[in-house]
Amino acid sequence: MEYTDQELEALLNDIESDIVERKESWKGDSPDSGRIAICAFANDLPDYRKPGVLFVGVKNDGVPSGLQITDELLRTLSDIKTDANILPPPTIIVKKQKLKETEIAVVTVQPSDSPPVRYKGRIYIRTGPRKGIATSQDERVLNEKRRYRDIPFDLQPLPSCQLSNLSRVLFEQEYLPNAFAPDVIATNERSYEQRLASCRMIAAANEPTPTILGLLVLGISPRDWIPGAYIQFLRFAGTERADPVQDEACIDGPLGQVLRRIDEKISAHNRVEVDIRSSNQEIRTSPYPPVAIQQLIHNAIMHRTYESTNAPVHVSWFDDRIEIMNPGGPFGIVKQENFGQPGTIDYRNPSLAEAMKVMGFVQKFGIGIQTARRELKKNGNPDIEFQIEPTHILAVVKKRFS
Repeated sequence: MEYTDQELEALLNDIESDIVERKESWKGDSPDSGRIAICAFANDLPDYRKPGVLFVGVKNDGVPSGLQITDELLRTLSDIKTDANILPPPTIIVKKQKLKETEIAVVTVQPSDSPPVRYKGRIYIRTGPRKGIATSQDERVLNEKRRYRDIPFDLQPLPSCQLSNLSRVLFEQEYLPNAFAPDVIATNERSYEQRLASCRMIAAANEPTPTILGLLVLGISPRDWIPGAYIQFLRFAGTERADPVQDEACIDGPLGQVLRRIDEKISAHNRVEVDIRSSNQEIRTSPYPPVAIQQLIHNAIMHRTYESTNAPVHVSWFDDRIEIMNPGGPFGIVKQENFGQPGTIDYRNPSLAEAMKVMGFVQKFGIGIQTARRELKKNGNPDIEFQIEPTHILAVVKKRFS
């Protein structure tokens, strides 16, 4: 958020405002007290969720002091973010603006997403007329704010996204009936927004901003907001990536549609062979057990990272194997050495995992790999080979040969 010139002039004149600090110059104790003010604004103890403003070149009564706003001064103010005195580094914008017919240096300080913020090892706060070092109670409040904001990525809201980007039909006709018993829905008088919020598809009923989860599950066009939210399917005519591509599909859309479409694609290529000669009964076999491939793809969707990457889940089908690659390495208690072991599981996207269970794509948690291994063994396929890297996990499933 940035203030307009009119809003800045109003703040400049508001002598009682506790989100404003004024400095006549940047000499003497001003650099120190100015940094203390920036630290306090970043902590935002009153939870205003508005930027604080440091005016340099203004007297305490809001009248310009006549200080010359040079490029050197602006660079010095900008260095506050990187001089490592305030940690974590504050988000600030430094500008020279003309207010009251005079050039003034304006430092806008955004509230921190990870309080408490410290200046030279001390936590500074301000509430009304009170300024100074945070008490233990103040620090507890700041820690709680940080824990609240450090929610899993799948529950983080997208501030620029609108409620209209979610499909109400999909929510009310498909998701909601599976999330709650029919009698609960029938007697529940909650609004549409309240129901969305209870399913964590939006931030709150009074703040109907779609979450990452909401866009993945109900989004009309999820990739407009989460570029990597799709599956790239490739069928190669051979055993190398340099071989010709027989089939290619970019599978995107809301989560249920993506999972149904990839299941259809797998079924189309996993041709069933019928043996009527070996015995009196018809024997049907396929190169891969469908449940195993389904489980591995669902696992990839559930456990991948959607943050800081545009990469999709890759499903590459060769003549002798299937490779399933998801962006995002081991998470939480899952490490390279214990990956895939029964009972060892953690969730990068816990609410997405819950949504997949609501929609019927997951029956139980923590058994996907074990189920896939069991089905492969029953079908006569070799065990899964995993290549585990910090940035991705590759599952290689070898074809069953008669």
